[in-house]
Amino acid sequence: MIACGDQAETDRLWTALTANGGSELGCGWLKDRWGVIWQVTPTRLLELVTGPDRDRAARALASIGNMGKINIAEVERAADGA
Repeated sequence: MIACGDQAETDRLWTALTANGGSELGCGWLKDRWGVIWQVTPTRLLELVTGPDRDRAARALASIGNMGKINIAEVERAADGA
């Protein structure tokens, strides 16, 4: 797992690792061009899914089910119930 400090770092690493033959696998997982599998995860996602509000955490976790690369703004909106 690669823990990223923000969306910009997530985007940069995602782009680099999926370039030249890499592929998205879903839920923040990808396969690089050499076949190594990585999970590229913003640390904010980890904070949201492990927070004390279990309903908010569940909404955050459920929101990544249809994502390839994690979009933390979308996860935040889902966690907030929007």
